Formats: sequence, C-alpha cells, structure tokens
Amino acid sequence: MTSVANLADSIDRKAIAALSVRVAFSMLVVAMVVAVAGSSAFADDIRKLSAAREKKVDEAVQNQIQQQQLVGVAVGVIQNGKVVMTKAYGFEDRDAKVPLTTDSLIRWASVSKTLTAVVAAQLAEEKKLDLTADVRTLVPEFPDKGELITVRDLLCHQSGIVHYSNGTVTETQATYSAEHPFEDVVTALDKFKESPLVCKPREKYSYSTHAYILLSAVTQRAEQKKFADEVRLRISEPLKLTTLQPDYQWQPIPHRAVGYVMKFGRIQKSTDTDVSWKLGGGGFISSINDLALYAEGLLGHQILSKSSKEIFWQPQTTSDGKVTEMGLGFSVDGKDQQLRVSHNGAQEKSRTRLVMYPNRRSAVVVMSNCEYADPGKISTAIYEALSAE
Repeated sequence: MTSVANLADSIDRKAIAALSVRVAFSMLVVAMVVAVAGSSAFADDIRKLSAAREKKVDEAVQNQIQQQQLVGVAVGVIQNGKVVMTKAYGFEDRDAKVPLTTDSLIRWASVSKTLTAVVAAQLAEEKKLDLTADVRTLVPEFPDKGELITVRDLLCHQSGIVHYSNGTVTETQATYSAEHPFEDVVTALDKFKESPLVCKPREKYSYSTHAYILLSAVTQRAEQKKFADEVRLRISEPLKLTTLQPDYQWQPIPHRAVGYVMKFGRIQKSTDTDVSWKLGGGGFISSINDLALYAEGLLGHQILSKSSKEIFWQPQTTSDGKVTEMGLGFSVDGKDQQLRVSHNGAQEKSRTRLVMYPNRRSAVVVMSNCEYADPGKISTAIYEALSAE
C-alpha cells in the first residue's frame, strides 16, 4: 500500500541514529549556496551538504539506479530542518535525450494526500472544520451509507470507502456540460460515490484514494474556496513552491517528465493517464526542489503547527482499540527520536516517497518517473550513506 512505510527502509532508524552523532560537526562546514541543477532562486534558499557526504549520497543513488534500471530519479535531503541537497539523475524524456533536472516535474501520486491533510489541519485549527463532524453535513452530494462517516475517518483511512480493487466501484452515470467536469472535486465524487462501503467506519484500516477525493470536497466546502486554490494559498505560496500544481493533462506543463514502465524486461513509455479527478488523493505534480522544500516546511511550523502535529502525527486506533500505523494523512511509526512520519506514492508515470524524522529534523524525498521504481530502497540507501563514516 502506498501509505505504509516501505519495508525496505525499515533500517532507516539505525542509519539516522548513527547520523545524528555527526550532525553537529557536519554543520560546521555548511555553505549558504549549493550548486545543483535548478533555479537560482531555489539555490539561494538551500544550504549545502558537505562534499564528502554528498559524494556518498550520489554513489548510493547511482547504485540504486543501476540495480533498478531506472530512467529518471530525483532526490532531496533535509538535515537540521533545512534542505541541504537536491539532485536529479537520468532522463526527463529518454527518447528525446532530455535530461532530468531538479526543475523537471514528476507526479506526487499519493504523497498528494498529505497536502489535503495539511489543508484540513489548518481549517480545523481555524475552527472552520470539525474533524468529528459527519462529512455529509458539508457535502450532502455524498449519499447516506447508513453509517456515520467523519472527517477524521477519511483522514486515517477508516471510512470504509472503497479504494480501487478491494470492492465494487460504481460510477454515477451523468452528462456534463463542462469540458473537464472532474476538475471540480465535488463533481469528481461521481467517480465512486454510489459504491457500497467495504467495511463499517472505524472497524479497520482500509486505504482509500476515493476517501481523499471526498476529503478535498469537504475542505472546499468548509472554506468555500476551490480546493486547488486552498493548496496554493495555504501551502505553495507560504513555502514559495513555484512548480507545485494540479497535473491537468489538458494544460501544457513545461518539463513534465515522461513516465516509464517495465514490460517483459523492456522499458517502455507509460500512459498519460488523467488524474484530474483525484486531485486530493493523487493529482499534484512538482519538481524535486519543491517536494524537498515541502518536507522542510513540514519539519518547521509554518504550514503545520506543533499542536496540529501532535494530533495528525499520532497513530490512530480502530473501534476495537487496535493501534494502526496511520496518523491523519501520514503513516506514523516509532516514537521519540525514532518517530518516523512518511507517505509513499504510486501511480502511472511515477513512484515517490516522503520520509521524515521530525524529532531529528531530518527528511529524505525521492521521485522517479518509473512505475517499477522502489523509492523506499533509495531513501534507505541515502540514509545509510549519510550515516557512513
């Protein structure tokens, strides 16, 4: 499941523990500007990883690229709460020989769900959204399922709403006058709202992208503002994320990376699948620079306050008291210095990973334009490289 930390990087905690011993010394050699491919505006805001450590990270990533036969990969490293490295490898478009750079755009896939959760957290803090409220109070277009479904249930994947293949997905049959009707997150509910629940709410953890489409509709109604604008005003603008945007296929987006799949041992182009209908569940795209700055922003308190983190970065329990590894919008495991907050993404044209150790103010972000990539192995390799002597 894309929301659960990949087992491959379960040793992150060992690597990060070793790394913390050396952080104080390494910061003595921090430079104020890093020479990475990308915009100068971004370079002005980045601090540099030491040359020796950057070389180890570079070698680790290159090794993973070879092992996994990846076309394109971009990574970012955050230490002491600041981005210290971003780098891109391979191709944005292999056939056209266009190199992948730190300005190339790759789909966030399900990491987009964390954006929806952050918007919900801010609205809750502003008393504009009640996490315990029935979602139908704000979005009556979602049919009554005979069970109370709360905003919190959507956030922690305990709503019982169907995902893709774990139950019957029933689309509403309708005719639309708009050219791109599902750009509206409320109309996008037609993709699944007639589907039966796969379980009772709060009965168990059951991952659902559709639940996050409903959540985006809830936040839109709570603020009476277009969901995409909520993300822009509440996240992109405060953090100065210049490339984060909906991946609307009908819009020309410069440097949007071509996606690749592995079929019968051969690397082939993927499809330009429309993801506009699931914006809040997996519809955003950006450069690695912006994903890294987003992770930096999450480690700070600019877009997610300390009090909200105490609520959202807390493992949730089911109705029978079972503790899950899901917080509100983020996968959560470990505690104290080993607290790990993360989210994976997997869809056509991309694989992504955001993994943070908030109490160590450390994070790694990974993006690939290959559907067969394992970003968890790459993040693990990076943490091991950072902790190496």
